[in-house]
Amino acid sequence: MESTSRLDREAVGAKFSLPAMQYARDKTFEGVQRIAAGIRPGMTEKQACDFARITLEAMGMQRIWHQIIVRFGRNTLKTFKERIDPDHVLGAHDIFFIDLGIVWDDHEGDAGDTFVVGEDPEMHACAEAARTLWQEVSARWREDGLGGPALYQYAAQRAEAAGWKLNLEIKGHRVSDFPHAIYRAGDLGDNELCPKTGLWILEIQIAHPTKPFGAFYEDILIAS
Repeated sequence: MESTSRLDREAVGAKFSLPAMQYARDKTFEGVQRIAAGIRPGMTEKQACDFARITLEAMGMQRIWHQIIVRFGRNTLKTFKERIDPDHVLGAHDIFFIDLGIVWDDHEGDAGDTFVVGEDPEMHACAEAARTLWQEVSARWREDGLGGPALYQYAAQRAEAAGWKLNLEIKGHRVSDFPHAIYRAGDLGDNELCPKTGLWILEIQIAHPTKPFGAFYEDILIAS
């Protein structure tokens, strides 16, 4: 039998279903893409967040389960708990990321991605590197059944090999039917056991080794 501690960390409610989690994931990523398409140089972070909320309401979201995060330029190095800089303006050649936690049909979607305006090659490379690193780490989870600490150790090694710095303060977390917070879960990066499909968000945040910007990508770990 699985240990009680694991059952606590991966408990779900009566209405939970994996297809519903996948639907919430897909709708949240759709929101990320729609919002990104409307963000333009000259906008402030507050204007981008306001636009994001309007976009999600038009999509018929049930509710937000964590604050809308849109970060521009140097603020892409900030962690989730740090406040947005409402007056910070997106430049003509700049980088930004979007992090959304949205409830759809009583299930929690959580998605994040990084985008670039203009032609800065290092910014474009950084955004793509975050996505690539996420794919590499999730593949190790599917293929080797690694637990959270091993996954993030591998992520740090791969990031360094590619010339980026992984932010190990960002270690992933649980999702579920809303609200997942009633279950004792902790961070993915502290979960020694192989995370169960459809319940854990793998977060990747990297930084340029010398310049003041980074990239973020997150998605749910699903085995198939």
